[in-house]
Amino acid sequence: MTRGFDDVEFGEDLPELRPDTSVANVTLFTKAAGMFTGRFTDHEAARKQGLPGAIVPGIMSQAIFAAMIHRWAPEAELQTIDTVFRAPVIVDQPHRVTGVVTDMDDETRSVEIDLTLQNEAGETRVLGTATVRLP
Repeated sequence: MTRGFDDVEFGEDLPELRPDTSVANVTLFTKAAGMFTGRFTDHEAARKQGLPGAIVPGIMSQAIFAAMIHRWAPEAELQTIDTVFRAPVIVDQPHRVTGVVTDMDDETRSVEIDLTLQNEAGETRVLGTATVRLP
């Protein structure tokens, strides 16, 4: 489904995303990104580094935000994505991503989306703001 600028409403919630943060999926991502370190794929190695367990790489969290946007609007052109990492996203734990349209620019046909990645306890782990241009 094509989602154009005229189909979007200010304050619109994007459909929630439940990302795959399993060791298997994080391993695939880190291999593709050339990130060979146990802190992302081995809970014990991460604990030895003072972390609570293996963590999802920050760039994977950004990729999860981008995936959410493209599921909502497949033809969206991601112009910017800004993230704030508040706490580690732990591998093998359930998380949810939400987004809401917080600004719209008629002239550029772009929208601003606030994004949040939370763990199962409802704790915000990563915040983001993205600007996307829509057809």
